[in-house]
Amino acid sequence: MSTTSDILIVGGGQNGPALALALAQAGLRSTVIDALPPGRQTDDNFDGRGYALALASKRLLAAIGVWPRVARQSQPMLEIKVTDGRAGEGPLSPFFLHFDHAEIEEGLMGFMLEDRFLRRALSEAMAENPLITVLEGETVTAQTVDQTGVTLTLASGTTLRGRLLVGADGRRSGTAERAGIKRTGWDYGQTALVCAIEHDLPHHGIAHQFFMPPGPLAILPLPGNMSSIVWSETHENAAHIHALSDEDYIQVLRPRFGDFLGNIRLVGKRFTYPLNLTLANSFTAERLALVGDAAHGMHPIAGQGLNAGLRDVAALAHVITHAQRRGEDYASELVLDRYREWRRFDTATLAVTTDLTNKLFSNDNPFLRLARNIGMGAVNALPSLRRTFIREAAGLNGDLPDLMR
Repeated sequence: MSTTSDILIVGGGQNGPALALALAQAGLRSTVIDALPPGRQTDDNFDGRGYALALASKRLLAAIGVWPRVARQSQPMLEIKVTDGRAGEGPLSPFFLHFDHAEIEEGLMGFMLEDRFLRRALSEAMAENPLITVLEGETVTAQTVDQTGVTLTLASGTTLRGRLLVGADGRRSGTAERAGIKRTGWDYGQTALVCAIEHDLPHHGIAHQFFMPPGPLAILPLPGNMSSIVWSETHENAAHIHALSDEDYIQVLRPRFGDFLGNIRLVGKRFTYPLNLTLANSFTAERLALVGDAAHGMHPIAGQGLNAGLRDVAALAHVITHAQRRGEDYASELVLDRYREWRRFDTATLAVTTDLTNKLFSNDNPFLRLARNIGMGAVNALPSLRRTFIREAAGLNGDLPDLMR
């Protein structure tokens, strides 16, 4: 069987479907190839995984018709508090960072949204759009490029033809590998422990980032008296903690978490993710573009992973639709270079920032502790600088694509 689309998108997580929906608004037909079996993207079982969506990402989801489907399940983030200390001892300095949404004119900085709701909303929106075809449970075995387009061969024997190929297939992108795109990066020696907890006291929409020597602990508010936890430890410690029973696991978390939200209880599943930095050496090739983790995977310390991917989506959709209006070949090297130049600097800057922040805070060096505490105190004392950080967290700085304005 052979089918033809304007855009072939490999990857059915969040970025691929979001791009398909964005391009459909310009009348472009997309085929999304999803390796997960049918029904997995719409599974509604709670597992505790969530995303901190910046305001700019919320704007994109609203523009492509997804946000109305998930708005009721989202939790606004009203404040962010950042402290530095040790497990069981709490903050070791009076200096901290406090970001309040009321300090910027746009309002909310962002929202927490569970993975299950976003995946389902994207799947439902694609299913209702006649310009989007989704092939579930399929994998790509070969890709070839010629002067007029791209041909994909799937494991099922199906052949797909399109003018442009987009890789949205994660940090181990087969799309990038088949195109000969190499990667640069390194391991952080850390593993993220991810879970959800229920607590006795309300969180009031406040997100917390607690820096400890082995790695940061993020406490992110979910609807109700629940929070999502992203907790970084060394590989060895994380493997030991993850192997514990739920009861013992929560006993290890409790002194790190503290008692400011009362008693805490584990809910849902537990996950682990090894943490590393991986950047594609090029975000584009002939008739090919990479978005999301296929282009850049970084430390979750600032919660910008999905936000950076959605910014790729918005930028690529912007470049393609503007080129189409001008009668250009949107898959040409000239057009794709605009996307590459736009996103390369931003993602490289973000990768360096998260890398340096993790190295600066994930240690117990007294001199570095003094330097970072003075730095946090200085930022917190200067309203104009503090607002710059808040706008950065909201995704509002820099040259925004159409769908994020």
